[in-house]
Amino acid sequence: MFKTGRAINPQHPAKLEKTRQIQACPASESPIRNHHTVAVIIPAHNEQQAIGLVIQNIPIWVDKIIVADNGSTDDTQNVARKNGAQVVYEKHYGYGAACLAGIAQLPPVDIVVFLDGDYSDYPQDMADLVDPIINDKYDFVVGSRSLGNVEKGALTPQQRYGNWLATTLMRLIWGAQFTDLGPFRAITSKALHQLRMIDKDFGWTVEMQIKAARENLKYCEVPVRYRQRIGISKVSGTLMGTLKAGTKILTVIARHALIRNTKDKKSSPQ
Repeated sequence: MFKTGRAINPQHPAKLEKTRQIQACPASESPIRNHHTVAVIIPAHNEQQAIGLVIQNIPIWVDKIIVADNGSTDDTQNVARKNGAQVVYEKHYGYGAACLAGIAQLPPVDIVVFLDGDYSDYPQDMADLVDPIINDKYDFVVGSRSLGNVEKGALTPQQRYGNWLATTLMRLIWGAQFTDLGPFRAITSKALHQLRMIDKDFGWTVEMQIKAARENLKYCEVPVRYRQRIGISKVSGTLMGTLKAGTKILTVIARHALIRNTKDKKSSPQ
């Protein structure tokens, strides 16, 4: 199984991708990405200032955009709809709960992309995640901020340390070759169904990566750009949010490690 992807320039020169800021594309250009259908799921909570920019910068070849509104009290839903997204409402607060709500509304597609609704990711770089699946037959691609170009102040020291700790533990326990828990990621619909995702909180990203390694998916990382978000983070923006997220991530790792050890004991000769 390959665990590292093709080399991609982390500086990301100016993109030639057409995005939804362009009102029309040439009649000869198919909106489907190399004969593969693509859907995007964007979990969002009170992102009225950012969500429109996120949607507008998604490449025009994306077939479906679903904004999973996680109990917003601002105008996130209306802004998302005005920019052409389908909106699904998930009242139970939690990053994973929003992602699961978005998945439940997916049409039949080949590839599913996840990214945040705060404009910290670069949606126009989506081909960097999707093309390894299409061209190199990967099942799962994670956009690594650790390998890419991060704007000063976009990642807090506690986020960097948490990513390092989580990925180190995954490598030691499962041999998983990841450098980041980045939210910008792409996965085939088949693989997503195979993983049977259940986490409804901050453990969503690490659960997906643990299960990808455990299920022997063909996965890789690609460098991605990352900038300061619009607005204040609900997680890293507060001490309590940071502590809750860190605790949840470590709990998910510990739970899956315990499951692994239990299975190993049952399968070992007596």
